Amino acid sequence: MADNMAKTGQTTGKRNRLLMVVVILVLAVAVGTGLMLRLGGSPAHDHDAEKNTAAEQQQYTCPMHPEIITDEPGQCPICGMDLVKIEAVPQQAAGPASPSAEEENFFSDLQEPGRAGKIVVPDDRVTIHVGPEAMKASGMQTAPATRERLSRTVRAAGLITADETRIRHVHTKVDGWVESLSVNFNGQLVTAGQPILSLYSPTLLTSQEEFLQARETAAKFSSNQDLALRKLGQQLFDSARRRLELFDVPSAFINDLEREGKTSRAVTLNAPVAGFVTAKSIFEGQQIVPGQELFTITDLSRVWIEANLYEYEAGRIAVGQEATLTLPHAPGIRLQGKATYIYPFLNPESRTLKVRFEFANQEFLLKPAMYADVAIDLTSTEGVVIPDSAVMDTGTRKLAFVEIEAGTFEPREIETGVRGNGKVQIISGIRAGEKVVVKANFLLDSESRLRATTSRLIKKGTDKQGEGEKK
Repeated sequence: MADNMAKTGQTTGKRNRLLMVVVILVLAVAVGTGLMLRLGGSPAHDHDAEKNTAAEQQQYTCPMHPEIITDEPGQCPICGMDLVKIEAVPQQAAGPASPSAEEENFFSDLQEPGRAGKIVVPDDRVTIHVGPEAMKASGMQTAPATRERLSRTVRAAGLITADETRIRHVHTKVDGWVESLSVNFNGQLVTAGQPILSLYSPTLLTSQEEFLQARETAAKFSSNQDLALRKLGQQLFDSARRRLELFDVPSAFINDLEREGKTSRAVTLNAPVAGFVTAKSIFEGQQIVPGQELFTITDLSRVWIEANLYEYEAGRIAVGQEATLTLPHAPGIRLQGKATYIYPFLNPESRTLKVRFEFANQEFLLKPAMYADVAIDLTSTEGVVIPDSAVMDTGTRKLAFVEIEAGTFEPREIETGVRGNGKVQIISGIRAGEKVVVKANFLLDSESRLRATTSRLIKKGTDKQGEGEKK
């Protein structure tokens, strides 16, 4: 029994010593490679020594199973993938370094609007160094974080419709027959006060005769000494005139009737508003009755554009907000308008909200049923911004890589704000002037995570070795 325990103890001791040797070799590789990366540009550099050291101490791991570490190339015993070389993990300082004067000033100004917040390096990633050749091969690119005013533009396709408040239906208030038409087809442009038809109406003829009789009565009473009779005569005349006006008889026709004292068989009716005839329902010689619709006249000098915006976009639109309209078939045309109404209901199928915009159309370039593109500039915000491609969204947090020195990239947790025009506002994590990776950053992220995992496994093995020695 004692002999077996002694043998077991000797075996365990040998395993512990062997594990310690492996850990020391791995740490030596990390330190040595880190020194080579830092001193790689020195003229005292010995390339032969580097090759020999790399050949002697190089280790390999599986990209899918980083816990597999071996001194020899080969295949992963779990998945069969080819093992890859383990790159050196940059060594972190044992304790936090004292902030420089520049950093102290930076953090003291964090309360100012637009400043980037406290820098946070994620635990599951590490800072890595990439050589010039590797950067070129991967197509890696960087761009500086800048301080500027960022505005987001919401774009939507809209449908041009007539302004419903500028549509006028022309009806008749008397019976009669159409003697002649001055407007003969749909689409004809008319002006306010323009003659549109000549109407024979017994009712209008009777009203003309009553008007002339009232005129004579008022003229007789005007010379009477009795004030009450003079007022009565004038009231009768005014009432007769008002009756003709209520039948839409033009003022010019009434003035001619008063001056000449002679009735007319036909009365000319004028267009009440300017616009295009969009509906015509009468013809010459046709009999009409009170309330019958004769024409529909639509004023297109100002039109509506109804656009459908998504929920998250419509929530930032307000009545009165300015918008720019462009036409797909006429790229050079740009018109300015504004939002006039936001509909109170959501389309349940498309999950969009309809917003109405109003645009001037003096040259009648905008025609109902035509499609147009509407762009709305939302409220602008000033702050630190970076290209949108620099942000990696994991679903629970956002990350970006910052080039802290030439070829050295540090992962940062960031908080973003407004997005627009290919850029995103930085609330915290990056300050103006720092360079961020905008291309090949996902490759950089994969390498950073792999090295962080390898570093943790090495540390875990070292801790277990220390515990075994204590026992």
